[in-house]
Amino acid sequence: MSKKDFYEILSVSKSATAEEIKKAYRKKAIEFHPDKNPGNPQAEENFKLAAEAYEVLSDPNKKAKYDQYGHQAFDGTGGFGGHGHMNMDDIFSQFGDIFGGAFGGSGFGGFGGNSGGQRRVKGSNLRIKVKLTLEEIANGVEKKVKVKRKIQALGVKYKTCSTCNGQGQVLKVTNTILGRMQTATTCHVCGGSGQTIESKPHNADAYGMILEDETVSIKIPAGVVDGMQLKVSGKGNDAPGNGVAGDLIVAIEEQEHEFLKREGENLHYDLYISFAEAALGVSKDIEAINGKVRIKLEEGIQSGKILRLKGKGIPSLNSYGNGDLLVHVNVWTPKTLSKEQRQFFEKSMTDENFIPHPEKTDKSFFEKVKDMFS
Repeated sequence: MSKKDFYEILSVSKSATAEEIKKAYRKKAIEFHPDKNPGNPQAEENFKLAAEAYEVLSDPNKKAKYDQYGHQAFDGTGGFGGHGHMNMDDIFSQFGDIFGGAFGGSGFGGFGGNSGGQRRVKGSNLRIKVKLTLEEIANGVEKKVKVKRKIQALGVKYKTCSTCNGQGQVLKVTNTILGRMQTATTCHVCGGSGQTIESKPHNADAYGMILEDETVSIKIPAGVVDGMQLKVSGKGNDAPGNGVAGDLIVAIEEQEHEFLKREGENLHYDLYISFAEAALGVSKDIEAINGKVRIKLEEGIQSGKILRLKGKGIPSLNSYGNGDLLVHVNVWTPKTLSKEQRQFFEKSMTDENFIPHPEKTDKSFFEKVKDMFS
C-alpha cells in the first residue's frame, strides 16, 4: 500500500516555511492526541502519521531527500522506521517541547494518555559510516557491522525518583505581570526517566549501563547516494530505567570505481580506441556495473561519439527503473611513430579521404553534451 504524502498529512504546501510546518504539526497533533480521543485507534494512527511527517519535513536534510526521492528515501530506515513500528513514547520524547502546556502542566499527561505514569526517556543515537562499492549500491546489500553500544546491565534495580515522584518532570511556578506561570522541566536528578538507581553491579556506570559489542544487520536499498543517512531504529544506546533505545545512524560513503564514474543514476565509461580501430570498426568488451558488455563500433566512428546503453546504470531509489551507461569514444593519438608510420601519415595528410568532411548530421561537442544530460 502506498504511503500518504507527508505534505498532505500536515495540510501544507511544499513551499511551506519551517514555522508553518511546525504550526501545522502542532494543530494536527492536538486534534488527534490520545487524551482527546480515548479509545480511538484511527486518531492514534493519524497522530503517528503526523509525527512521522513532521520528523522528516522539520529536518532540512531529510526534507530535501524526501522532495527528491519520496518515501523510498526512508523506507525501513528513515522517519521512525515506519509509523507502524512507532511507540507513542518516541513521539512524546522527541516532540514534547512543541506542545508546551497544551495538555496540562506535565506536557502530555504522563505520555501516551496515562496521566500520572512514568516518563520514558530515549537513549542517545550512535553514528557509523559504511563504505559501499558501486556494485553494492547498484544491487543493494545487507551489511553486518559491529557496534559498541550501551545496554542496561543485568541486576540493576531502580526506585522511584523522590525529586519528581516518578514523573520525570518538575513543575516550576513563576510570578509574572500576567500572573502565575507554571512550566514543566526535565528532572535534573533522574534525567527525565522518573527513576533512580537503587543498586547496580560493580561493572556498571552511574546510570546502570555497560558497553557491549553487538553485530547489527543493515539492509541498504539499491540506489543510495554518497552522504545519505539511513536509520536503524533501536540500535543506539539504551536509556536508563527501561527507556527507549536510541537509533543507529548509518552514513553512506561511496567508494570510487576503477573505470566507471557515477552521475546520479547514470554511469560514464571512457573507451579509448586506435586510429585503425576507428577507421575499420571493431567490437569491444567494456566494463559495466554487473560484468562486461560487448559493443560493436561502426567503421569510421568519430572521437567524442557517445553511445548510450539503456538500463545499464544505477537503479532509481524510487523504483523508477535504471539509469543508463554512457560510453564515451576517444580515438587515441600515438605520441611516437616509427619511420614507416610517419611516412604513411605524411602521405595521408594530402589524401582526400583523410581530410575532415563533417556531415550535417554529425553533432557538435555541445550538442553531444546536451544530449547526454537530456
